[in-house]
Amino acid sequence: MSVANDSPGRRAVRRLMRRPAAVFGLAVVLAFVAIAVFAPLVAPFDPIATNWGAIRKAPGALYWFGTDENGRDLVSRIVYGARASLLAGVVSVSISIAIGLPFGLLAGYAGGWIDMVISRVTDAMLACPFLILAIALAAFLGPSLSNAMIAIGISATPAFIRLTRGATLNAAVEDYVEAARAVGNPRWRIAVRHLLPNILPPIMVQATLAIAAAIIAEASLSFLGLGQQPPAPSWGSMLNTAQRFIAQAPWMALFPGAAIFLVVLAFNLLGDGLRDALDPRHR
Repeated sequence: MSVANDSPGRRAVRRLMRRPAAVFGLAVVLAFVAIAVFAPLVAPFDPIATNWGAIRKAPGALYWFGTDENGRDLVSRIVYGARASLLAGVVSVSISIAIGLPFGLLAGYAGGWIDMVISRVTDAMLACPFLILAIALAAFLGPSLSNAMIAIGISATPAFIRLTRGATLNAAVEDYVEAARAVGNPRWRIAVRHLLPNILPPIMVQATLAIAAAIIAEASLSFLGLGQQPPAPSWGSMLNTAQRFIAQAPWMALFPGAAIFLVVLAFNLLGDGLRDALDPRHR
């Protein structure tokens, strides 16, 4: 491949593929996405169908991960629970980006009183811990998966505003911005056509890491009864139920907890790999 055809995207992909941990994270993420998309084909049983003759059955040939207090198959519930967790992660982070990116770009490039107002509001939101703010918003909006995603998305927005503002301040002093301004480009065109594409790499990395945090937050809200409502499967609500039977049926907590651990670890490994691939200075 010639140097002329070696685009920055291809170089970033090659750097990512040279990191075993990032490749492992990507493979696990893709596996969970496939499981969530094809859940009806993967799950061996109906996730909400009860079986009073198989209450708290230990893992075996028929029920690989055992059953819960209502005789429901844990494999099926974990498979369908992946839908809620991944959907919560992607949707909530999308909400954060949709709000945080334009406000951060505006604050960093406009400056003045606009920057001051946006920065002070962002600092006020950051003063409250992320999970505490998400719990408060979810309790205000009401218990449901959609409200939990909105609460998590709003709670994660300040981090994206601050990151976008900092990246914009760094990019605004580059020569290409000065050149675009010198030839008469309006400020909005410089922000959209020149600044925005060059600040996307750190936003992408932050988004990957934020999905992992959002999955934990969704599991926490479901554990507290503020997320996905029973009998619909959710990893957090499964852990909430399992705490009452931890001595008699430890598998009820082991497998949902392992699923949360694995998918969060995968997103973090992928995020670290993307950071190094998109900006080699971090290596």
